[in-house]
Formats: sequence, structure tokens, C-alpha cells
Amino acid sequence: MMKYTRQDLKDMQAWPLERKIQVTQTRILEWYLKNDGLVFCSFSGGKDSTVLLDLARRIYPDIPAVFVDTGLEYPELREFVKTFPNVEWLRPKYPFFEIIEKYGYPVISKEVSNVIYGARRGQVYRLKRLNGEMLDKNGNPSIYNCEKYKYLLDAPFLISDKCCYHMKKAPIYKYEKQTGRKAIIGTMACESKLRLQGWLKTGCNAFEAKRQISKPLSFWTEQDILRYLQITGIPYAPIYGDIVEVKIRKGTKLITTGVERSGCMFCLYGIQNDGNPNRLQKMQLTHPKQYDYCINKLGCGAVLDFIGVPYTNKETEVLPC
Repeated sequence: MMKYTRQDLKDMQAWPLERKIQVTQTRILEWYLKNDGLVFCSFSGGKDSTVLLDLARRIYPDIPAVFVDTGLEYPELREFVKTFPNVEWLRPKYPFFEIIEKYGYPVISKEVSNVIYGARRGQVYRLKRLNGEMLDKNGNPSIYNCEKYKYLLDAPFLISDKCCYHMKKAPIYKYEKQTGRKAIIGTMACESKLRLQGWLKTGCNAFEAKRQISKPLSFWTEQDILRYLQITGIPYAPIYGDIVEVKIRKGTKLITTGVERSGCMFCLYGIQNDGNPNRLQKMQLTHPKQYDYCINKLGCGAVLDFIGVPYTNKETEVLPC
């Protein structure tokens, strides 16, 4: 049973930023009190979690933060995280190259990677989604069908959504079990279907879920995050560059002049939707050593070739004599 509707989310996303700040801090307060202060902020060093940690520490200055050092972060981001007090650093059990060798590459999205991983193992439900055969309660094609990605079944490499679990979630789960603390995370419902469905079921504070977790930024948007950083002036990771306002068809919007996202450097999720240049084309210019490792050593170049996504900058290529 759903706790909220899509219209509820739409209404909340339309709130002014001032109201969103008040409601988010109320959710953090409720979470803190319900758990007798045994909580922590999941802190990646990215702009979303930076806003979350600032909001939380304006109420509870001593609330701990937890950073999972996967070894896949931008070096500037790791240095940024070091500037914060009271941050627990965790490490995954296995390095990234072992995860992709055993399970596969993160391609298109977590949802699509999960479907491909299961379909290759004969799971009927996921095969139906790839064939466009799933129907909703009204007998119409399900929004969770993903037949446009059926071609990935024939990819000459492994594909899965396992990397996020092993690289990020597993260390956090272990920390939660050892400390008894409950997480506050900076995800937003607008980021994916999975996060939207999670919010519709539980709202911001999942007090009754199997894994109790707080997502107090769920009804925020990317523009809210950038506006908060702009009006508060709090420091954020330098890899984003400046926050500037640009004209669009229906007015203006805020963008960053640097990277758009600061997750794992070698993650391929969503790269097909990046602008031009995409994140790897930018990395070729800004972080050439990491770029070479990603494209050549990890084999991501072959993956991108298969899904038809460019990853080189013409101006950096050496022309033959």
C-alpha cells in the first residue's frame, strides 16, 4: 500500500525552498528523536549530501557522518571530505575491478542492469520486461518494461547492478549493524523510478521498513540543491565548478560549470543521457590518468562502444604525421 501519490510529490516539489528546508529539518528532527540520537548522515562529498549534512548539523552539530572510500571518487572530492570533522571513513571489502570481473559492468541504470543480470539467468519476470510483455493493473504495457535495452542480452561482457551494493551499501550495512545507528541519506525521488517508488511507499522517514532509513530530501529537486548552495554560500566540492544561471526556453535554471554528478568516477549509469561533452569526455581532459585506467584497464571503452556512447575528445587525439 502506498503512503503517498505522485500528485503529492508534485505538490511538494512545487513548494518554495524555505518550506522545503523547514519540512526536511522537521523530518531529521523526528528521525533523531525516534532513534534516541543513534543516527548518522551518509556523506559522499557530493552536492546533495553536502546540503543534507549542513541541514542536519544546523540542528544537531555533533551528528556523525559516514563516508565510504571506494577508491573510485574524484581525488578533489576525497580532499573535500577531509575538511569535515566527525566523519567515519569506511572501505569496501572488494575493489571495483573484482566486482566487474565477477558480476559485470554497471550499464544504463541500476534498474536495467538488474533486469539484464536476471534475464541472463532465465528469470521469467525480467525476461518479460525486456520483451515488453509486462502489463499494469489496467492491462496496459507496464512502465517498467524496458524492451529498448533487450540488445544488451547479447553484449560480449557481464552486466549487473551489484557494484553499488558491494562498493557502497555493504560497508554501510556493516556499520549500521555494529553501531546500531540509523542512516539519513540525501537521495531524491526525482532521480529514478526506484527512488520514486520507495518514497511513495514510505515517505521520507521509513520507520516501519525492513531497513529503517531517512530520506528527508526526497521531495527536493536538483534546482533546490543548487539554490541552497547558492544562497547559503556553504563550501561544496570544487569539481562542480561554479553555480551559474542560464537561459532556457521557459525562463532560467541553475547549472554547474564543472561535473554534473560526483559519484564513482567509472560508473556508466546514465552516461547515455549526458550532454556533450559527457562525463568521460570531460575526464579525459581533467583526469587523464583515471580516464586511461577506466577506458583501457577496466575495459569501459569496449562497453561504451557497444552501447554507442562516445568517450573521446577529438581535440585531444594525436594526429598521425
